[in-house]
Amino acid sequence: MEIKVYYRDTDCGGVVYYANYLAYFEQARTEWMEERGVSIKELKCKGIQFIVKRAEIDYKSPAQYGEILQIITNIDKPAGVRINFSHEIREKESGRFIVTGSTQLVCIDEKFKPSRIPEDVLKKLICSGLN
Repeated sequence: MEIKVYYRDTDCGGVVYYANYLAYFEQARTEWMEERGVSIKELKCKGIQFIVKRAEIDYKSPAQYGEILQIITNIDKPAGVRINFSHEIREKESGRFIVTGSTQLVCIDEKFKPSRIPEDVLKKLICSGLN
């Protein structure tokens, strides 16, 4: 997916504020799942949610106002209650690496207790071409 860097995304130095990459990761994860037929909204209505357990970011180069960023998102094979996502953000025109990172999500029920990922969700994720 692509994201344009707006003024609101930057800090006083004119570069993307470091924490905004987590928001970019979240947007990319949501789009990635929905492209594969997994609706976060529908899951929530069924009492199923995914929460971030762990996030890691390795900053390579600053993104700046006006740039278009490409976000590539993949997963490792989901198992049990966890899904591990990997993220790579590059500046579109030059291909320059901006950040790499990962997030680990845990499936929980309406009582916020870990819950196995539903089989129908697993099938949609596994059939999508894993790393």
